[in-house]
Amino acid sequence: MYSTAFASSRPAKFANAYHQIGNETALSGASPHKLIGMLYDGLVDSIAQARGAMRQRQFEAKGRAIVRAVGILQDGLRGGLNLEAGGKLAANLDALYSYVSVRLSSANLRNDEAALDECLRLIQPLRDAWMSIAHQVDAAARA
Repeated sequence: MYSTAFASSRPAKFANAYHQIGNETALSGASPHKLIGMLYDGLVDSIAQARGAMRQRQFEAKGRAIVRAVGILQDGLRGGLNLEAGGKLAANLDALYSYVSVRLSSANLRNDEAALDECLRLIQPLRDAWMSIAHQVDAAARA
């Protein structure tokens, strides 16, 4: 009835559509703090996916995951920084995000898992600290 290619791609298309709807729903009601948390989560997940693809020698998937991670850094996290109002902290984050982007690109070119690990070691503490203040941010928003 359906071609093999169509039949085998349908579950993936439905899963992708379901995932997209879930993401859009989460984004529509998210606070700015939650949005940054989602970017950190997406960055960490993308690096982990790149590592898995690298280990399995799935170079196309590795490249896609690293491109996604660099996009999150450049367009999401760096793009959201206010370098004028944020002072030295914003400047330091900007430099860190730029460095991690370069290291991710290097990891992609050289299939360097150690570079991916370094990126995670640099980003994970920021993500954890950001998530740890969620209750304070929520309380301040309610007040």
